[in-house]
Amino acid sequence: MDEKLREKLVGIYQEARVIAVVGASEDESKVGHRIPRYLQGQGYRIIPVNPKGGEILGEAVRASLAEVDEPIDVVDVFRPSAEAPEIAREAVEAGAKVLWLQLGISSEEARELAESAGVTVVMDMCMGAIHRKLALGPGPREG
Repeated sequence: MDEKLREKLVGIYQEARVIAVVGASEDESKVGHRIPRYLQGQGYRIIPVNPKGGEILGEAVRASLAEVDEPIDVVDVFRPSAEAPEIAREAVEAGAKVLWLQLGISSEEARELAESAGVTVVMDMCMGAIHRKLALGPGPREG
């Protein structure tokens, strides 16, 4: 990882407090559950987004980003690449600072939509694995 990318990623983790997880899963065997659980354990507030509703990781699930009624720092996406442009539009509307497409997910259209609105974009990287790789330890907690 080059130094410029490392600095960008470290900055994202240091500034983030609230992570909206699009495609969050209640199924503990899925990465859409394991990665948000890891990030929550590092001190980040996780807001699960899934049209199925319910509760995940002790948080009420929102059906869409539009239902999140608080500032979002990062939108972490666990959905197919084909859905990324629409999620990017929703992330911009929600005022997110970062659009993070998980490992295996990329979309130049989503990148262009988000970046043209001033949103930082990370694609094809696992937010949990990169956090561990950078050895950042627990993130900022409210207080």
